[in-house]
Amino acid sequence: MFKFIHCADVHLDSPLQGLERYEGAPVNEIRLATRRALENLVTLAQAEKVSFVLIAGDLFDGTWKDYNTGLFFVRQMARLKDAGIRVVLVAGNHDADNKMTRTLRWPDNVKVMSSRQPESHTLSGLDVVVHGQSFATAAVAEDLTPSYPLAVPGMFNIGLLHTAVTGREGHAPYAPCTLTGLRAKNYQYWALGHVHNREVLSDDPPIVFPGNIQGRHIRETGARGCILVTVDDRRSVSMQFEPLDVFRWEKCQVDASGSATRNDLIERFAQQALAALRASETRPLAMRVEFSGTTTLDAAFKENLSQWTNEVRAAAIEFGAGQIWVEKVKFHTTSPGNAIAVDHLQGPLGELSGLIREVKDDLSALEELAGELSDLRGKLPPEVKDGGEGLHLDSPEFVASLLDDVESLLVGRLVVGGHKQ
Repeated sequence: MFKFIHCADVHLDSPLQGLERYEGAPVNEIRLATRRALENLVTLAQAEKVSFVLIAGDLFDGTWKDYNTGLFFVRQMARLKDAGIRVVLVAGNHDADNKMTRTLRWPDNVKVMSSRQPESHTLSGLDVVVHGQSFATAAVAEDLTPSYPLAVPGMFNIGLLHTAVTGREGHAPYAPCTLTGLRAKNYQYWALGHVHNREVLSDDPPIVFPGNIQGRHIRETGARGCILVTVDDRRSVSMQFEPLDVFRWEKCQVDASGSATRNDLIERFAQQALAALRASETRPLAMRVEFSGTTTLDAAFKENLSQWTNEVRAAAIEFGAGQIWVEKVKFHTTSPGNAIAVDHLQGPLGELSGLIREVKDDLSALEELAGELSDLRGKLPPEVKDGGEGLHLDSPEFVASLLDDVESLLVGRLVVGGHKQ
């Protein structure tokens, strides 16, 4: 019997994205999260007395800012060496050969697979052979698996590959391949990387994405870690997910329906946030808070978004003992009057609402509006306009989603203003 750890997408020293600094946020816990997660992996490997560790690409996030990233990795690999644990890895699209301008000599327990062609590395004393190929360039468009050798008879064969397989949402289609092609090699385990969400594509043989070891933005919520694999004397495989993350991203959905006071709303948020913190086993959380429902506070939210965002942050600091970082606050609420009025508006308000809905339903009008906004988008910094949460002002679909908020805000204010007169 032997054990090994399969991990991928460490992205060592990658900056966590979308986090705004503000008083009371757990900055220190977050800044070095990827390093602490790798330390947790090494500690787990030592505690479980694994024979080897597999890293399926994107160990690094690109070339190092300085040599400290490489030195930190050397120190962690030396810890594994002292425990007699070997490491086999392939480079992925982020740490492909042509992207890394700085290098160091790794400890001799670390094997980096060739980027020229698939390589087979035998782990002596275990009857285990690992087949793998690193990325030579960041964008590998061809299927690498046809060149992988067939399984070596009498050995436990592992395929190590950085790939999108048949494609995964949110991930570039690098080194595409098929399950049929992977199974055809007759390996006993396929250790994949590149896709950041944990997924078992096949049980027999196991074909596995372990996900990344530390979430880096709001699209990577929930526990992150590695797969601990046990192979018994009959070469039967069992797998167990082991969390390694030191900081977790979560979405907090709060139903604001019927809330009429600040205290009521904050109490609802606090209950949800504390439940999420308990579920994280006291790991610090980066939290996106989304309010929905019909409430008389709707107009106040939209008139002073900054005030309410910081009310929520203040509550997170108070109730979360400094363990909750509110990444963003979104309000998808409606006011009671507006919820009724929008469908029955007449006169100028009805015309305004109808005009907005007309644009939303007219693809050519949306494309024209997106074209006009594209110049504005070009002037925005990358952190505002890029990524899944960016301002995609050149997208008709994104502009249509904005018009929902525009209609609610304008009509809501005008209806409230009319009632005051």
